[in-house]
Amino acid sequence: MAISTLTDLALDTFETPIGTMLVASDAEGFVRAVDWSDYEERMRRLLRLHYGTVRLQRASGSMSTTVRDALRRYFAGEIEALASVPVRTGGTAFQREVWDALRAIPAGSTRSYGELARAIGRPAAVRAVGLANGANPVGVVVPCHRVIGADGTLTGYGGGIERKHWLLRHEGAAFRA
Repeated sequence: MAISTLTDLALDTFETPIGTMLVASDAEGFVRAVDWSDYEERMRRLLRLHYGTVRLQRASGSMSTTVRDALRRYFAGEIEALASVPVRTGGTAFQREVWDALRAIPAGSTRSYGELARAIGRPAAVRAVGLANGANPVGVVVPCHRVIGADGTLTGYGGGIERKHWLLRHEGAAFRA
C-alpha cells in the first residue's frame, strides 16, 4: 500500500534511551504523530480525533532522513535539533496555536500553563491550554514535556512522568522533582 493520502500514514520506529519511539509521517514527509510504543493506542486515538479514520502502515525506513537525523542528534545531546523536524498537525485553530507556542519554547527551558496562555495572548485560557497540550499528537518534537506546574514541579505527561523527567534533565531544564 502506498502512502498517498492523509488517511494513510507510514509508521516507523526509532530507538531512544527511554524506549521505542513511534513516528507517523504522511506522503510528503511531514510528521503527523510521535509517541512511545507502550502508548501506541493513545497515538492512534489522537490521530482519529484529529483526522478521522487513519490507516497506519508499519514501514521500517519510511521516516525521512531529516527526521531520523534530527532525532539521532537530539538524543545524542544536540537539544536544539528537533526544531528542524517538519510537522503538520490537525486539531482546532486554538490547539495549533498552543502547539506553535510549544515549539517556540527553547530547548532547556520550561513554561507553566499560565505562561503559555499569556504567550498566545489568552491569559485566562489556562485550562484550555492544558487540554490542548494534552491533545498534542507530536510529543517531544512539539515539546509538551517543557510545560510544568506554576510552582516548578512536574505535571502529567502522555508518555509517562519518568520520560518527562528524563527529557527535561537531558535538556538541562530547571524543575522541581
